[in-house]
Amino acid sequence: MTTDQETTIINKINDGDTQAFAVLVDRYKDLVFTLAIRMLKNREEAEEVAQDTFIKVFTALPKFKGDSKLSTWIYKVAYNTCLDRIRKNKRGIDEVGIDSFTEHQIKTVDNALDALEEKEQQQTIQHCLQQLASKDSFLLTLFYFEELSLEEISQIVNMEPNTVKVNIHRARKRLATVLKQHLDPETIQSYERERN
Repeated sequence: MTTDQETTIINKINDGDTQAFAVLVDRYKDLVFTLAIRMLKNREEAEEVAQDTFIKVFTALPKFKGDSKLSTWIYKVAYNTCLDRIRKNKRGIDEVGIDSFTEHQIKTVDNALDALEEKEQQQTIQHCLQQLASKDSFLLTLFYFEELSLEEISQIVNMEPNTVKVNIHRARKRLATVLKQHLDPETIQSYERERN
């Protein structure tokens, strides 16, 4: 559901207040760009899709019913705009296979990540997210970085919440596979020894 503040901004925009739209763009531009780059893996295309997203938001805003939060609706517009661009490019999506990772191994990788400096950890995760399929990196970004609920994500990507949960779990396994390739093997081994 939209908040009173969001309703006020929407009404101002619908009444032709361009300053109110600038406030809305400023509030969501970084996240829309981040989601676009996760899916498209290309900075220029992500910038174009972010612009297209806000054009679509501006055009469709009078039809927005307020059934969901405004942010959820904007993310959904961004997601669909990215999907349109991927279809247009007919780009193949690189899939990372799900290794036979156990929960223990995922926790081991998580623990190894905790040993990295905060900045290095963020850079490693961002780099590895770029190597995942578009859908995987998009879902992980919404769930872990934006901390959206399964229900909110399900509205954005048109999936049942349980399906979203399964997809996030699989994406996390794929991320663990990629992370394991980028972490120092000695760090991982030391954490595995601690667990045994």
